[in-house]
Amino acid sequence: MSYNAKNYTGQGGDVTHIGGKLVFEEGASVEGLPGSTPAENQAASTAATVAALKDDFNVLLAKLKAAGLMAADTTADEDTDGE
Repeated sequence: MSYNAKNYTGQGGDVTHIGGKLVFEEGASVEGLPGSTPAENQAASTAATVAALKDDFNVLLAKLKAAGLMAADTTADEDTDGE
């Protein structure tokens, strides 16, 4: 009988392959994973107008981009404001 592991570290230990489920128990942490930095807190919106809500939403988008959780705008994206 043979066994094929779904998760294994290659020779030399430089690469670990995860083919199964990876579970992080309470208190575990990950270092160096792109996109693992939490975004800055965004307060709940108190906007009373659509324009103010748009401003709040754009602040949220900027925080997600700054944390690396969303791709930055391209030049074409910056030239339009969705109107």
